[in-house]
Amino acid sequence: MSTFDNATADRPIGLTAPSGIDRAAHHRLDEAWLSVAWSHPTTRVFVVSGGQVLIDDTPEGGTEIVMTPAFEAPVTETHRYFLGTDEDGVSYFALQKDSLPGRMDQSARPAGLREAGLLLGPRDAGLMAHAVALENWQRLHRFCSRCGERTVIAAAGHIRRCQACGAEHYPRTDPAVIMLVTDDQDRALLGRQVHWPEGRFSTLAGFVEPGESIEQSVVREVYEEAGVTVGEVEYIASQPWPFPSSLMLGFMARATSSEIDVDGEEIEEARWFSREELTAAFASGEVLPPFGISIAARLIEIWYGEPLPRPGRVHRTG
Repeated sequence: MSTFDNATADRPIGLTAPSGIDRAAHHRLDEAWLSVAWSHPTTRVFVVSGGQVLIDDTPEGGTEIVMTPAFEAPVTETHRYFLGTDEDGVSYFALQKDSLPGRMDQSARPAGLREAGLLLGPRDAGLMAHAVALENWQRLHRFCSRCGERTVIAAAGHIRRCQACGAEHYPRTDPAVIMLVTDDQDRALLGRQVHWPEGRFSTLAGFVEPGESIEQSVVREVYEEAGVTVGEVEYIASQPWPFPSSLMLGFMARATSSEIDVDGEEIEEARWFSREELTAAFASGEVLPPFGISIAARLIEIWYGEPLPRPGRVHRTG
């Protein structure tokens, strides 16, 4: 995957571990099969609302999405999304509702993907990412972009059809590049967006433009945001990022210049950090690491050589 060789290189990236779920896309247009799957006693259903689901702690110390059999699920006429099946033949559906259901035992809690993604196992994290991405798309694409008429849901939530002009619309995924840039002194370039809290630094990132390769996008985005030119670009890994509809493409990039000139619109501040400088900044609280679920944290870790500090975690001192 990468020429970087350290203890962090093979650690999984959030939301990318194999979920054990077969999306079984060939069943999405089979209404008879979907009806049987929905009514099967082993089928499991959960509600997604505003990017959140209910999660609950298990007796074994883990965390899972709160799921119910289909016959206990809230009623919905159309917003029922088939997510796939597991190796035991269990089918999974998500229901899009205006609010999450209450819990009689009060032990469950609502959570978005940024929080839940750090707690859930691969199966539930994968199911939640799929459901949240579909919900985001469904809420924002209710009308036909060709003729303006209202569209209807088809293919178990994976298509919207316009009955007026016949157009079909599919879930949107926007490719975005995210990159850790290093210079000839092996320092890392980290930036702070204008709307982030003081001290929050992370890798640079941006969307791929029409007619542009992802490598070209890395070069352009780094120069636009920080004024640094980039030469060599190395792909590392990708990560689904449904906030609301991105696919993050992670890179390591080698700078050919070191002078920083931030754009002031997206990036308010950018700095070069050696490992020692970043360690000291973490220890003093001057720099806050990116969220652990993000591929940004993993890109920095690959260069840094060990996991980034989290609350309660002791980080290296030299």
